[in-house]
Amino acid sequence: MKIALVHDWLTTLAGAEKVLEVIYKLYPSPIYTLVKNEENFKSSIFEKADIRISFIQKLPKYRNYLVFFPLAIEQFDLSEDVTTISQVRENGCKNMHEIIR
Repeated sequence: MKIALVHDWLTTLAGAEKVLEVIYKLYPSPIYTLVKNEENFKSSIFEKADIRISFIQKLPKYRNYLVFFPLAIEQFDLSEDVTTISQVRENGCKNMHEIIR
């Protein structure tokens, strides 16, 4: 079974990211996220993880583009038979087999 982890954004190592860390340890899988701050994740479990970011990463001041977040999430290709564990508030990922919240 293929698994994909989906998380809103990886900008700080706070509570939600600690939950993601536990899930990642149980299911080491690709992590799909809107943006990632590399500096804040040095020396963490996420430093060498397979993290796939969206086009939002390339935009300055990403929070100014909240209206595009659902579109960015929908752009991730999860078309294969994938079980998705998601922490995205408004989950817009297409073609998911299963969502666990």
